Amino acid sequence: MGTKKRKGKSYAKRVADINQIYDTYVRTGLSNREIWKRYVYPKYGMSERTFYNLLKASSSPEIEDRTELSAEGFLFPELLFPEDEVRDPTYFRKNP
Repeated sequence: MGTKKRKGKSYAKRVADINQIYDTYVRTGLSNREIWKRYVYPKYGMSERTFYNLLKASSSPEIEDRTELSAEGFLFPELLFPEDEVRDPTYFRKNP
């Protein structure tokens, strides 16, 4: 009776980040091991086997639903989407 452990948002974000790194460098002709060694291991410190498992996890439907980065649950969500920011031009003026 195996129960599936629910994966969190940080896991989904890590899967998305690693797949983005992989997609970027696989087109240059680097091997999977070189991509892991040069770009994934220094940033995430994970084993090569974990790297392959995360690449495989990106194809599972439960992860695909949550790979879209949303502002929900972040302390400062306005920092995620700075193009939506509206600033008051008089904010830094001295008091008259």
